[in-house]
Amino acid sequence: MKDRIPAEAELAWEDFHRLVNMTSDELRIWLMTDASGEEAFPPGPSPGVSELGARVVDVLRKRKVDLTEGDADVMRQVVDYVEDRLDDRPPDAERDEEWRHALMTVGHDPLRPEPSSA
Repeated sequence: MKDRIPAEAELAWEDFHRLVNMTSDELRIWLMTDASGEEAFPPGPSPGVSELGARVVDVLRKRKVDLTEGDADVMRQVVDYVEDRLDDRPPDAERDEEWRHALMTVGHDPLRPEPSSA
């Protein structure tokens, strides 16, 4: 049994879960829906699903103690990506579907209300 997770995973866990506000099932359904869009399923073996998004689904399904260094890399990539996109929020973000959908592909729905602290 593992008694420690990699330090990188420990550090990334909190930021990742602060920003990723979709569940693994919500994200999986979104990725499959997005992949079935007009420009999805390009020729070749790829089903058109975002590779990073699929890896986020895998990380969301894990317990903290089961994380690997590869999972820590995924979490850091997602945190950097989401923070960069949020910093470059378009003026009319609530109506910018491309911007929102790009964030949702890694598990962050910018239009989802933040949970209230009680």
